[in-house]
Formats: sequence, structure tokens, C-alpha cells
Amino acid sequence: METRVIPFTDESVAEAARLILAGKPVAVPTETVYGLAADATNSKAVARIYRAKGRPAFNPLIVHVADLAAALKIGEFSEAALALARKHWPGPLTLVVPMRKGSAIASLVTAGLPSVGLRVPDHPAMQALLRASNRPLAAPSSNASGSISPTRAEHVLRSLRGRIPLVIDGGATTRGIESTIIASTGGKLRLLRRGPIEVEAEGETGSTIEAPGQLASHYAPSKALRLNAKSAEEDEYLIGFGSVEGETNLSPSGELVEAASRLFDLLHVADTSAKVRIAIAPLPNEGLGAAINDRLRRAAADR
Repeated sequence: METRVIPFTDESVAEAARLILAGKPVAVPTETVYGLAADATNSKAVARIYRAKGRPAFNPLIVHVADLAAALKIGEFSEAALALARKHWPGPLTLVVPMRKGSAIASLVTAGLPSVGLRVPDHPAMQALLRASNRPLAAPSSNASGSISPTRAEHVLRSLRGRIPLVIDGGATTRGIESTIIASTGGKLRLLRRGPIEVEAEGETGSTIEAPGQLASHYAPSKALRLNAKSAEEDEYLIGFGSVEGETNLSPSGELVEAASRLFDLLHVADTSAKVRIAIAPLPNEGLGAAINDRLRRAAADR
């Protein structure tokens, strides 16, 4: 299959919508990372996402919708979930809520769970595709399952060339890491995945995979990754942060928003370098830093 990359325009969105309605997945930028979007009501289209990514079928997908009204047709929102949606949507927050009876969402999207993850994205390309296709879109990150998430169109090509027909190139994403995921399925709110938005959640998360990004090993480069490195060993490509200098730096000023936006981009750079291993400097484990460290721990798992 030829994978074409075309700039974000009205014409490219119209072409992507035609592919969506034909049951095919396309890569499109969001404010977090590039997503691999397909019609969430079409089980064959969703299966093509899993096939392209090589994704475990027990790992559910996030459903993207144009606005809160569309989300309310799919999920049942508690008052707490509704308050979060009104405060943070559109934006990088996913809410896992009970699925409404009669919802048209394919069961493959939810991996057979009675809940569904919903998000209203804050990116003109994804919003345009949602409205042009008039479908809820299942859209995990557009990379091979478990590998580094894509923040540029070229990252998508590196991972999925020949597996998907189209990539809409909207430039580098702004947030750089995936959405915060909060579960509201009864009882207290539960934090399933840290992300750009900080939300107080008091409940405990069990062992069941309820949302993307909960696998122990995820977001991984092909090379071994060493965390909390203050200097590089001979065979390592060091990604610095703040005063720890490396071959490149997440944020020389120690600014966490900048670090998050550059994280996956620099992991891609390190993964294609001549060095056989990657090292990364310590980051503070609070606020957005905790979300970055969560990604890094999963990226370094079992390596």
C-alpha cells in the first residue's frame, strides 16, 4: 500500500473523510500526538486500526467526537464527569464513562468493556475531519503498538509506511504527550493515565486495562533506555534536561511544558542515531513532570 502525506487543507480533509467512510484508517494530527482515525461505528474499520498498529485486542481505543453534545449520545456522564468535560473540552482530557445503551460504537473499540473513553480534541485538523465524516472516530496514536508516539508526520511514516493510505501533515503537535485519562464509572474519579491536564482523582485503579497507555511496557524506542542519567556512557545518546546537557535537550531552561512537547520528538531522534543506547536526564516528578516520567518508565520497561 502506498502511504501518501499531504498538507492539512480543506481538500485533504475531504479526501480523508472519504477514506474514513470507506472503512479505512487515516493519520491526522491532534494537539497531543498524531492519531490513527477510523469510523468508531464500523467494526471492520476499527479492526484495520489494530492490524496497522499490531495492537493487542484487549487494549481499548479512545473515541474522539466533535463536542460535548456528541459525547452525551455515546456515554453516561456523572455530574463530576460532566463538570470536567465542561471545564476542559475541547482539550487533552479523556473521560472513561459507562457506555449508553443502544450506542453504535463497535465493541472492538471498547475491547468488550461496558465503558468507553471519550475526548473532544482541540486541533483544527481533527475537528475538521470529525465534522466532514460526521462519525465518531476511534483514534489511538498513529504508530506501531508500544513504540514511540508520533508528534510529526514523518514519525508516522517511519512506523506505519505501507500500512495506511494517508497522513494529513499538520506540522508538529503542541502538547506532545497523550491526554490525561480519568475514569468516572461509579464511585470516586480514578486517574488511569497522567497527561497534560492535572485532575484530582481519589479512587484506586484495578488490574483491568480500561484505557490506552496502561500496559507496563509502552511508548518504547527500539533501543535500550536508561533513566535519570546525569552523563552519557560511551555508547549512549544522552537527552538532557535543564542543567544536564546532552546531545540534545528537552528544555535547557527546565520548563516542563517545553519538555513534554519535545519528548517523543527527541526520542525519535535518539532512536535513529548511531548510538546503540539512549539515556535521559532526570525530570522532577511532580505535575506535568510526573506524566513525562510515567511515559519514560513504560518506555524503559523490560529493556
